[in-house]
Amino acid sequence: MSKADVVIGCFYGDEGKGKVIDYLAGDADFAIRATGGDNAGHTIKVRGVKFAMHLVPSGLLSGHTTGIIGNGVVLNPEVLLEEIRILKEHGYDVDTYLKISDKAQVILPYHRYLDLALEKKRSAKIGTTGKGIGPAYCDKYERSGLRMEDLYAPDFKEKLEYLVASRKALLKFYDPEEDYDSLLDFEALFAKYREYADVLKPFVCDTVTMIHKALEEDKKVLVEGAQATLLDIDFGSYPFVTSSNPTIGGILTGTGLSASDIGNVYGIIKAYSSRVGEGPYVTELSDATGDRIRELGHEYGTTTGRPRRCGWLDLVALKYAKRVNGLTGLCVNHLDTIGKFDTIQVCTAYDVDGEKTEDFSTNMEFLAKAKPVYTTLEGDFGDISGVTRFEELPKKAQKYIRFIEDYIGIPITFIGTGAEREAMIVRK
Repeated sequence: MSKADVVIGCFYGDEGKGKVIDYLAGDADFAIRATGGDNAGHTIKVRGVKFAMHLVPSGLLSGHTTGIIGNGVVLNPEVLLEEIRILKEHGYDVDTYLKISDKAQVILPYHRYLDLALEKKRSAKIGTTGKGIGPAYCDKYERSGLRMEDLYAPDFKEKLEYLVASRKALLKFYDPEEDYDSLLDFEALFAKYREYADVLKPFVCDTVTMIHKALEEDKKVLVEGAQATLLDIDFGSYPFVTSSNPTIGGILTGTGLSASDIGNVYGIIKAYSSRVGEGPYVTELSDATGDRIRELGHEYGTTTGRPRRCGWLDLVALKYAKRVNGLTGLCVNHLDTIGKFDTIQVCTAYDVDGEKTEDFSTNMEFLAKAKPVYTTLEGDFGDISGVTRFEELPKKAQKYIRFIEDYIGIPITFIGTGAEREAMIVRK
């Protein structure tokens, strides 16, 4: 019986998970998306074409891997159908290779309106993408959400009518100036979602059983994490987090896998760090160096297009991600980007009220006081875009990688040296 390998972001998302997923999917039978919604995205370049995948598991781009949207995902049918259209235009056999959990929660327009109305009311903005993710998860845990299977139930119309009426009342409370009666016309909404249901029905199935049968048949299964550890609703910098668990726990509950079904857990980082949205960020550089990292690394959000906040690599936070997720290996992307700096700073401890610590905390007061303690390493790696073996990297680049390994205590298995899917060193 095989084990499922997992790819997880270690910081605030946008670490380049799609690149590693793309490599691992080369011989994978199944690739599963476990959490989040279209607020997250994996960007992959395939034969010169850039794909920004928000819901469809990016492993499907291998051409032979079945992509599963798991039960832990909140799914916007309109976004999903657009992704399916684009994939079909590029020759992908989505009808054969895409499956959707019958337990996945459905995002409706009132979720998006609530997301925006709630953010508008907050004195301390979270920086939500406005995609309706948080309100959809709220409905899930309030037990009033609609699953994919509900779209085909005899009482779907009755359930939807109640939900639309109740959410209109809630929206009018938060945002009385907007005309939600026009925006949320029930008959039009019902007709649209019946149409979505008809188109998506061939994809919907019991994915939990499918995944376990795959493992029993010794198939190779890959789970694609969305977002990242420090955005986790429990283990991230709350409240500046997402509404799900993009850590290993969410991988389990979002797929139906058990702890004993997990094989390798690969943590993905950049050779520096970045963040989109509000919230604490200890190594952020609000200066010319941060601006230079952003431009060299093309740091603009896959989903929002917003410029990312950039800074040096934080090994204190990385150690925390290792502990929370049980990481067995790492991928360091953008080694080519950080190698353009003459010297590189790496955060190896925090100074909090004059006390030095190497232990991370999500406590807001702790993070507000934490000042990074840096170790300086040599940069100026030169052109490494064509390097395919670790031994061929410049000595200074090798030293940088080994420094991270020594601090964290797990091997760096993948090293990204450029934007293309082939620009990666794989260490066996």
